[in-house]
Amino acid sequence: MKKGVFIIVDGLDGSGKGTAVDAYGEWAQKQGLKIFDLREYSKKHHALPEPEELRTYQIILSGEPTYDGIGRAIREEFVKENNREYSAKATAEAFSLDRLVLYTKVILPALEMGKMVIQERGLTTSICYQPIQGNIALKELLKLEGNQFTLKHRPDLLLIVVCPPKTCIQRLQKRLGKQDQAIFEKLDFLKKADKRFRSPWFADIFRKQGSVVGYLDTNDTVEETKKEAIGYINDFLKRL
Repeated sequence: MKKGVFIIVDGLDGSGKGTAVDAYGEWAQKQGLKIFDLREYSKKHHALPEPEELRTYQIILSGEPTYDGIGRAIREEFVKENNREYSAKATAEAFSLDRLVLYTKVILPALEMGKMVIQERGLTTSICYQPIQGNIALKELLKLEGNQFTLKHRPDLLLIVVCPPKTCIQRLQKRLGKQDQAIFEKLDFLKKADKRFRSPWFADIFRKQGSVVGYLDTNDTVEETKKEAIGYINDFLKRL
């Protein structure tokens, strides 16, 4: 039985997801909690840690896709602007398999040990992005093994970051050295994805599984976004 707390933060590219997750890292540090940044570990080692390596930490900061194996292929091939096209179905299958490995090897063992896992992106992204991309319907996407598995192990809190697509594009254009997910960083695409993230049916998918779904407006300064994000998590934890 799950003992820890699982939080997913998701939204459009450039909406401020990473800012919110980083704010939670700062919040944990101020409380004297030991943090394992899975994103940086995976990026450095091109591997996922063994569960035993997480034992002395209280907070795990995670993200999708990983930088290991399938996740690395997603970042370096599937979603990179490289003049090679992969279908939405192939992309969805790759993401599904990557998260199956991530959850099986790291997320669920960490929760079993009572850790708090805070993750940027998840199945939520695939639900909003791949059907827009092309040849896969939502029903088919949810039947993929990794997606079924992760929906079963849904987050306790799903925090949707909302920000105008035009603002997201402006933020993305200011980033230096960002090369992944280029095919999703188009205004028309983000407008369609924004409607999906905000749609009642999207929230209902997770609420029916037992998740609390909330919304964080990030169309403000970084400082205000971090402040509101921390306020949200404090309110949520008080209700547990």
